[in-house]
Amino acid sequence: MFQPNTIKFLRALAKNNNKPWMDANRGAFETAKADYAGFIQQAIDAFGKKEPKIANLVAKDCMFRINRDIRFAKDKSPYKTNLGASINQGGKKSPAAGYYFHLQPGQSFTGGGVWMPEPADLKKIRQEIDYNLKEFNSIVTSKSFRKVYGELASGDEYKLSRVPKGYEPDNPGAEYIKLKSFLGTLSLTDAQLTDKSLLKTTVNAFEALKPLVDFLNQAMEI
Repeated sequence: MFQPNTIKFLRALAKNNNKPWMDANRGAFETAKADYAGFIQQAIDAFGKKEPKIANLVAKDCMFRINRDIRFAKDKSPYKTNLGASINQGGKKSPAAGYYFHLQPGQSFTGGGVWMPEPADLKKIRQEIDYNLKEFNSIVTSKSFRKVYGELASGDEYKLSRVPKGYEPDNPGAEYIKLKSFLGTLSLTDAQLTDKSLLKTTVNAFEALKPLVDFLNQAMEI
């Protein structure tokens, strides 16, 4: 669970996204960051008992910087209004599929998979789905996956309108093959963020996602 002041800080940052305000509230930011790191480490330690590939990760190697890259952005707000961590084997810079926790009042979620993999890796994933459609389908339609995530994320930002070159429109796995990202996401309410059950909810979500993560990493040969 997170401390209420962590949520309060992120709400305030969303309303005061500028350097002078951040400089004046640097102490509150560091406290919120430490609170977030503590939770991420708890999630790593708890889930690591069942997934040894992430067991030795350290939270700071999974957490993203709060500073935004604004060089080519129209929005020049200097800071993200969320705290995020990618819990992948190899840490946040690894191309591997893995687990994610996004802390943002009103928009928090957990889950994971692989987001916009490189073309070569995406090609491998699609090929693996084509070759092993029955296995892939059994993973994303399993009772445990559906209970937590419902189904794979499939909004327009994650999916092509047509099957990619090399596949026929009537391919049995066409709807999966059209995907550009392979993600399961579980939305979290603000009330859940400060509830003692948050760690259990997060670890359970990671456990439900593990078969998909394993399939994706095997496809990418990671």
